[in-house]
Amino acid sequence: MSSAGVYDIVHGMGLERAPLLQVLLAVQEASPHKYISEEAVNEIAKLLKVSRCRVYSTASYYSEIALKPRGFHLIRICCNAPCENAGRGEILNAVQDELGISVGETTEDGIFSLESVNCLGACYKSPAIKVDHEVYGDLTPEGAVSIIRRLREVFKNERTA
Repeated sequence: MSSAGVYDIVHGMGLERAPLLQVLLAVQEASPHKYISEEAVNEIAKLLKVSRCRVYSTASYYSEIALKPRGFHLIRICCNAPCENAGRGEILNAVQDELGISVGETTEDGIFSLESVNCLGACYKSPAIKVDHEVYGDLTPEGAVSIIRRLREVFKNERTA
């Protein structure tokens, strides 16, 4: 993301009172690859008058924030006990097989990134995954693969339309 884009986001929140975490989330959301670039870190630190170390430590603390490029769709698989007990391992295996990647990687076509997280806050519908901003629960391996295939098809159709 460009310095001008970061500037617009920070100034839109109010330069004197823009909270660092909200700035990081907004900059990441506006980034084409859904991450905080080195250039963005530098610009955020300068505009908020904080150290680069503070920006990095805040960004690296939260699993919602990435410091490396991600795919167009971000898939998060819950690894907490309720999901683990409800079959998370089988879902993870099916998702990894379908995507051809492991946790922490992005597909070659840049459509999907896969992450493991400690909790999605959806224990009542374990096992669960979160794709972008939507949580899917009570999943089977086949159901998880179906979601991925549908998203891949929609992505390709939107690109060719």
